[in-house]
Amino acid sequence: EGIIMMKKFISGLLMLAVFAIGTGVAFASGEVNVYSHRHYDTDKKLFKMFTEKTGIKVNVVQAKAGQLIERLEREGKHTPADILMTVDAGRLYQAHQKGLLQPIRSNFLKEVIPAKLQEENGHWFGLTKRARVIVYSKDRVNPELQLSTYANLTHPDWKGKVVSRTGSNIYSLSIMASFIAGDGHDIAKEWASGLVKNFARNPAGNDTAQIRAVAAGEADLALVNTYYVGRLLNSTKPEDVAVGKRVGVFFPNQGVGERGTHVNISGAGVTKHAKNKANAVKFIEFLASEPAQKEFGAANNEYPTNKNVAPSPTLKSWGTFKEDPIELYLLGKYNPDAAKINNQVGWK
Repeated sequence: EGIIMMKKFISGLLMLAVFAIGTGVAFASGEVNVYSHRHYDTDKKLFKMFTEKTGIKVNVVQAKAGQLIERLEREGKHTPADILMTVDAGRLYQAHQKGLLQPIRSNFLKEVIPAKLQEENGHWFGLTKRARVIVYSKDRVNPELQLSTYANLTHPDWKGKVVSRTGSNIYSLSIMASFIAGDGHDIAKEWASGLVKNFARNPAGNDTAQIRAVAAGEADLALVNTYYVGRLLNSTKPEDVAVGKRVGVFFPNQGVGERGTHVNISGAGVTKHAKNKANAVKFIEFLASEPAQKEFGAANNEYPTNKNVAPSPTLKSWGTFKEDPIELYLLGKYNPDAAKINNQVGWK
């Protein structure tokens, strides 16, 4: 009887194996726990795709990046988190410096993600990319004649015509850090000071609020991340699409000898005390794969970091551009200096 039961058991396993192979779905093999600052429907869809492909359950805790980093520090080796997923290289750098991430080896990630978009020893990898551009009013600005560089935003012609997020926002800190890394502290401070003098109002709101201000005539120019424009243009709300169509996208610093447009990433790293490290590596590799990268672009209008994947149609419509080539870890390195300068010049 025992032999018969064993044969039935083995037969059942074989049938399950055939089913799994035939459907392309692997056996359920545990879970992966993600601490994420990202809050997009795209991510939920991708997590579901990952589970369907691998059988690995994705558990997500969402909070602001600073809160997640603080939580990882507090939990230490007892943390349930396997992955930290957040926006901005500055935050990933901060997590790495605090010893909260561990290096991983992945030939796939090393191969498909450009070197400047990953930490050199594998502590974090960029999964989506965004450019910080100048958005302008199509009614009041001629980009070919009036726009050129980030430095041009400090010209007296733009007095009372520029809007931006607060100086303490991570996107503002990162673009300042890029100035410090590329041009030095003095030039960075001069630029920030000139920018503040040209503000149309006190900085407030997210990037969408800046775009709306330009569309409404409260300002002529704004500093924003590209995907915010893409989101408006692809919205299901006609009023959002109308706002998106009133503004144009300009990539600064494209001339000979100029360093290119500032880019940043959202990305992920495996936590130092990950209990499900193998699953965590599979998860990051999946998010860097071509199907996932196409989904990031189509649904959220972020640029792919996988160099084999083309941008979405909306992003393509804005054309190609030269990127600032600096290593993105420098955005984190100079983040404290950027905060100090922004405070000094009154970029509140």
